[in-house]
Amino acid sequence: MAYDSHPLGGAGKARKLYQQLDTERSPWLTHWVELADHMDPMLVRRDKSDRNQGERSRGKIIDNTGTLALNTLQAGMMSGMTSPARPWVRLMLPDPELMEYEPVKEWLSGETKRLLSIFHRSNTYLMLHQIYGQLGLGGTGCSITMDSFERVVDHYTAPLGEFCLAGDFNGRVTTVARKFEKTVEQLVAEFGRENCSQTVRSLYDAGNYYAGIPVIHVIQPRRERDASKRDGRNKPFSSCYIEAGETGENYLREGGYDDFPALCPRWARRSGDIYGTSPAMTVLGDCKQLQHEQLFKGRAIEYQVNPPLQAPTSFEQSPRDMLPGGMNFGDMNTPNSRIQSIWDVPLRLSDLREDIYDVRGRINAGMFADVFRMFDNYGADTNMTATEVAERHEEKMLMLGPVLERLHGELLRPLVENTFARMVETGLTAPPPPELEGRELQVEFVSVLAQAQRAVGTNGIDRFIGSLGVVAQMKPDVLDKFDADQWAEMYSDSLGVDPKMIIGNERVGFIRQARAEREQQEQQMAAAAQQAETASKLGSIDTSGQNGATDVLNMFQGYNSPSAVDV
Repeated sequence: MAYDSHPLGGAGKARKLYQQLDTERSPWLTHWVELADHMDPMLVRRDKSDRNQGERSRGKIIDNTGTLALNTLQAGMMSGMTSPARPWVRLMLPDPELMEYEPVKEWLSGETKRLLSIFHRSNTYLMLHQIYGQLGLGGTGCSITMDSFERVVDHYTAPLGEFCLAGDFNGRVTTVARKFEKTVEQLVAEFGRENCSQTVRSLYDAGNYYAGIPVIHVIQPRRERDASKRDGRNKPFSSCYIEAGETGENYLREGGYDDFPALCPRWARRSGDIYGTSPAMTVLGDCKQLQHEQLFKGRAIEYQVNPPLQAPTSFEQSPRDMLPGGMNFGDMNTPNSRIQSIWDVPLRLSDLREDIYDVRGRINAGMFADVFRMFDNYGADTNMTATEVAERHEEKMLMLGPVLERLHGELLRPLVENTFARMVETGLTAPPPPELEGRELQVEFVSVLAQAQRAVGTNGIDRFIGSLGVVAQMKPDVLDKFDADQWAEMYSDSLGVDPKMIIGNERVGFIRQARAEREQQEQQMAAAAQQAETASKLGSIDTSGQNGATDVLNMFQGYNSPSAVDV
């Protein structure tokens, strides 16, 4: 299909949409660039040609506390929310009774493991790590999910500055427009030579394969479509690629998606804004102050060790030795005939160091670095009680709570749902039990951070159990109010225990019935053994003479008890 004969056209509208969104994003981009200059200049793409800029300056970063805090936040979110080393999500059902059914529980557990395996095979965890960095710096991230034959799903993470967003009336992102560069060779390989413009074809024929060509990619809801058709041009969301420098009305490629394929989380969002705010925005002033203090501290130290000097004019032509132990000659009888500092700079390093530590502390607190370092210290400790979690982290978790809920809704839940839908389409799921016919699955997060928040809720349960045990020592009847089975279900759920470790009610009933029958049989066998032992002892008694045993025997045979007789 030739580039200038596309039957649908519409590239001009896509260019106009990008221009509108780019204008709206302009003040945010300015802010992102300023943040990057003071933390990590490589996290923002300033324009479409900003590729392979390894020489980008870090000259504004004198003290790297902000950079390290951002790295800690990025790594902490990764290990705390989506650690590749442990399960962080599981599939659930809204019906708790059906969840206790053994075949359903095993199927959900198996599909959860298969889902996590796909995340490991794909570049999902690399994408998540990049997204957390974008959220920490600019408050907004963007990653586009693509189908992959080998890895089921694949992800492209667009850097800050490349993408523009638009949303619906609820603030949910529904449109992504991005502008980037591809080489001539990449365009021909991906879209085909016949779909490229004459400019690209000429460059390709001339062997100029690595010339940069600006491209616009727009994903948005398709407002006009034939719902009876399932081809790419009639799916609910459109996806089109166009050459930004051309004026034609046709696309490089037009396709579509059944669901919105982009993951666009925000760290926090003000009502009415499409872009989010970030922890880095909170500490930007502190980062600037820290650079300022470090700069002037260095200058003050330099003034002390290498101050500007004043010498008499007679020294102008004479040699001078400013090294330690150096010798300089002059007429000491002449006033001011010595080399001396023009001014003295008394520097109180203790006061300056204390202020620098205070600024660094504010940066680490604003970037949640102190929180994540504590999680690193005890993240592998599974013996920590809920009381310890509540005492050490409840206040800090309250601050992270809204962020976790937002990221669960805007990043992780869509990621899981889109990936599982792809698993169903490709036939990678096991046949579900009949009981799941027509049932809707739910996603539950069991990461370290999510589990720590739920563990705070077990603090009340622990206090209740402790108090109940004290009362039971005085009045055991109070234990009749305690449902141990319900406690096991609720407590294991709060701690994120694997459901396969908790036996279902039906199987528990069989186990208890078998135990009762076994105990009854043991009691019957014990009674029979006791009777046999008694009979054995009675059989060995001598009844030839008069004794207590013969008296009892006579009574059973109808004779009176023996009485005293005269001899």
